[in-house]
Amino acid sequence: MRPAWVSFSSETNATFATITKTRYNKFAGKLAGKKGRCKNNMKNDPVLADIRQDAESLPSILEQVGFRFGNKGVHTSRTIMLGELSLLLHECAENATRDEYIAAIVNSNCLGKRTAATRKLSSKRMRELYGLDPALPIFRVLRYCWYADEKGRPLLALLSAMARDPLLRVTSLPILRLQPGEELARQQMIDVLRESTGNRLNDSTLDKVVRNAASSWTKSGHLRGRVRKIRQTVEPTPVVTAFALLLGYLLGVRGADLFKTLWTRVLDTSPAELISLAMDAKRLGFLDISYFGGMIEVSLDRMLTEYERKLIRESN
Repeated sequence: MRPAWVSFSSETNATFATITKTRYNKFAGKLAGKKGRCKNNMKNDPVLADIRQDAESLPSILEQVGFRFGNKGVHTSRTIMLGELSLLLHECAENATRDEYIAAIVNSNCLGKRTAATRKLSSKRMRELYGLDPALPIFRVLRYCWYADEKGRPLLALLSAMARDPLLRVTSLPILRLQPGEELARQQMIDVLRESTGNRLNDSTLDKVVRNAASSWTKSGHLRGRVRKIRQTVEPTPVVTAFALLLGYLLGVRGADLFKTLWTRVLDTSPAELISLAMDAKRLGFLDISYFGGMIEVSLDRMLTEYERKLIRESN
């Protein structure tokens, strides 16, 4: 199996590179000078612990590559919308544009919504969750991995949604503390959400977030059961592992630390096993990894355009 992007023509790749560069420049103009002004990020956001940053000094490149921060999230009203994402990516071509994704939802009604209003709202929520824009590396690579790895789709969707929904990221804390076979107590999730959001969410909204987040973690395979949610372990594929490593890489994590991030912890797999899966991903053409003398070097450049690689180098 080859990565999906390997089969694209040079013309298609050049088109993506042009779109990406144009939109990056636009984003850079909007975000210039915003480092140090992010006052409303979610307290206890686990991503901040990974990159050893406080909420007031996040590099603007993180939003440019597709991450979202703040004190809001889609899980006040939706889950990770795994079924909707599956329908959308099945409906659209592998090299679809942002406008084509929106048209498929709103005009063609590929999600089967009853009214124009719900179609437009679904489009908005899916863009908030996934970006739906090939100019965003996180979405573009998600899309390529999606077509290459059917088995890994639930975990791919979860990882991507976590990158863009701060509320979902915060709920990972009680999920990852559970041992296999343990039941998720509703209060555990309420407590971490209350601590992270303060009084911004009322009790009714908190209940919605808890229900939606529990459903999302069930869709990803971390929980089972309709009423009682029981923790179980997930089994990542090499492609899922590559995507998780890419998320850490985009955040500036390097070397062995890539196997200890939020994204890899969500995979319920030891660092040693993840290294083995990364070796398999290398054989599939997703990344490069070398392991010698206890030192690990990982390069995710294969999944990035030349312009993205340059942008990341300049930001470090």
